[in-house]
Amino acid sequence: MKFSIDRSDLLRALSHVHTIVERRNTIPILANVLLRAEDGILFLNTTDMDLEIAESVPASVERAGATTVPANTLYDIVRKLPDGSSVSMDIPEGDNKMLVKAGRSDFRLGCLPVDDFPQMSRDGDLPHQFEIPASQLRTLIDRTRFAISTEETRYYLNGIFMHATESKGQKVLRAVATDAHRLARFEIPLPDGAENMTSGVIIPRKAVGEIRKLIEEAGDTIKISLSDTKMQCSFDHITLTTKLIDGTFPDYERVIPKNNDKVLEINPAIFAGAVDRVSTIATEKSRAVKMALNGKMMTLSATSPESGSATEELEIVFDADPVEIGFNAAYLMDVAKQIEGDGCRMTLADSASPTIIQDVGDDNALYVLMPMRV
Repeated sequence: MKFSIDRSDLLRALSHVHTIVERRNTIPILANVLLRAEDGILFLNTTDMDLEIAESVPASVERAGATTVPANTLYDIVRKLPDGSSVSMDIPEGDNKMLVKAGRSDFRLGCLPVDDFPQMSRDGDLPHQFEIPASQLRTLIDRTRFAISTEETRYYLNGIFMHATESKGQKVLRAVATDAHRLARFEIPLPDGAENMTSGVIIPRKAVGEIRKLIEEAGDTIKISLSDTKMQCSFDHITLTTKLIDGTFPDYERVIPKNNDKVLEINPAIFAGAVDRVSTIATEKSRAVKMALNGKMMTLSATSPESGSATEELEIVFDADPVEIGFNAAYLMDVAKQIEGDGCRMTLADSASPTIIQDVGDDNALYVLMPMRV
């Protein structure tokens, strides 16, 4: 195996594939990147057994072949090479070391057998396929992933639930995430071919993060392929394959209150800034902030035995009876950041019931926050 490749092309590909490789790995082969050079193309592949990323880049191939080398080590080497350099990679016949050369720099990397490298994706085992605009997939992820749970015991909440359904008489693709303290729901028109997603899939948190990074360099359209256990996203010359979470996502519709009747409207940017300032005083553990709604005014307040107290008043649109309710400040700001327009609508019932938060100018997004005792 022998080939040469532009340093910038190799670095870009390695920056995509090496991120899923753990620095400390108990299975040696999982620390490696699979390199296969043939017909003027270098194929790179990494996996952690749950997630796999494959990419292809042009290369000048002198002798076809394949091997595996430490992914993070190779990435660090290429990252430190001078811009504009050409990288030559060679495994002499009968040797188990890869020679990496660039200018006057020489490296020898240990190789492991290609046959030991696990393969997740197989042709034909992902029967359901559809295409989705990159901008829409980006929005689905951005508007929901902040609410993904990090509690490993409830593993079925450790991802984004995505399914086909109907909303206001229209077929939609809906994404939902919740950690039991907050819920984020966002929907887009159902892409052609996605009708089979009625039962839904749960995309793991790590895969969501990698997909989001790859979207930034994707073309206009992303191809999605699905089975009951796996999902594959194809971005131009990059393919990401992930196992889906094997679990049942809870009936999130039961969490969304139906009888909230107190409606508050406020500018989300002004609101988030005020919450941020007041929460400076809040105790680090709870981050609790109290909202007192009375007529045309909201009073935000926070207290801490160590730091003291803080209050700030904001003008609002609110015609219901006075109410006081407490929330986690970080959760409030997370939701407020998702509101792109100038109007944020909060629909409340009382101080102990979940609150619905929506973008006045966008019916596709809905958020639910559980209150706190303050």
